[in-house]
Amino acid sequence: MTPDKIPGKEECAGSLKNVLDALYVLNGRWRLAVVLSLVQKPKRFNEIQNALSGISPKVLAKELKDLELNEFIKRNVYPTTPATIIYEATEYSLTLKNVLHELDAWGKQHRERIRQSMRSENAVAAFSL
Repeated sequence: MTPDKIPGKEECAGSLKNVLDALYVLNGRWRLAVVLSLVQKPKRFNEIQNALSGISPKVLAKELKDLELNEFIKRNVYPTTPATIIYEATEYSLTLKNVLHELDAWGKQHRERIRQSMRSENAVAAFSL
C-alpha cells in the first residue's frame, strides 16, 4: 500500500488481515521490548527483567514462551549446576528492524505532540486566571 493513493476495498481487506496477523504475534505491552532487549545482546531471565522495569516474572515467562514459539528468540540451556539459560534474538527477529524503527519515530513524534498539547493547555489555563 502506497501512502499516495487511497486503497480499494480488497486492498484494505488484505491489509487489515495482514495487520491483524502481525498484531496477533506482536500484541502486548512487552513483546517488542523483549525482542529489542535481546537484539542488543543475549541475556538471562533476570537480566531481561532488570532491563524492562515493571514486567513481572510471570508475564516475562509467558512473553518469552510466545516469542520462542514464533521464532523471534531462541532459548539456550547450558548444562551447569544449576542450569544456565540464555535467551537470544534470532535472525528472524531482525525482520522487525523497520517496524521497531517506525514505532520509535512515531513514539517520539507522539510524545512531542502530547507535550505541545499540554503546554498549550497550561498556557490557556494560566492566561484565563
